[in-house]
Amino acid sequence: EWQDTGGDGALVWDAQGWYGGDINKLYIKTEGEFSLEDDEVEDAEVQALWSRAIAPFWDVQAGVRYDLEPKGRTHAVLGIQGLAPYWFEVDAAAFLSTDGDLSASVEAEYELRFTQRITLQPRAEIGFSASDIPELEIGSGITNVDAGVRLRYEIKREFAPYIGVEWQKSLGDSADFIRAGGGDPDNIVAVAGLRTWF
Repeated sequence: EWQDTGGDGALVWDAQGWYGGDINKLYIKTEGEFSLEDDEVEDAEVQALWSRAIAPFWDVQAGVRYDLEPKGRTHAVLGIQGLAPYWFEVDAAAFLSTDGDLSASVEAEYELRFTQRITLQPRAEIGFSASDIPELEIGSGITNVDAGVRLRYEIKREFAPYIGVEWQKSLGDSADFIRAGGGDPDNIVAVAGLRTWF
């Protein structure tokens, strides 16, 4: 996904894959951001998770997360992923780093299908931290809220370009850290990307 951040923009990826059966799976997840302005990877992580079905449409997940950028931290992960009532897809996880920092995130998205090919996808993510992590510009409490919509056109089910808009807001001490570093804690960005699966 390309995001217009007011500068040269950023390229963002979010991918996951799994191997296994209906009850037990191995999930590999990765996400990150490449800054076109600085020409470098600013955030990148990969997770390896054992996933076990605990109810229809719900899995509990546990494993490790490694942050490639920044700082090369390792985290223990415990989370839940599934389909909530009214078809909301939910992915929530808590992370405990090797430095003892506890954080969490909750993502939810919904697919509103207009036609067989056109789908509107609202999506929101909220981050939390139990303590200040100044070197990562993270404050305690609710750290950030990202909310947006993406409108995609499915050329094929497995290949769908999209456009959209997203509001990215840092809160509390996290916003103060970002301001102190010369950044803007409140942004509205245009996005364009490709959703694909196989």
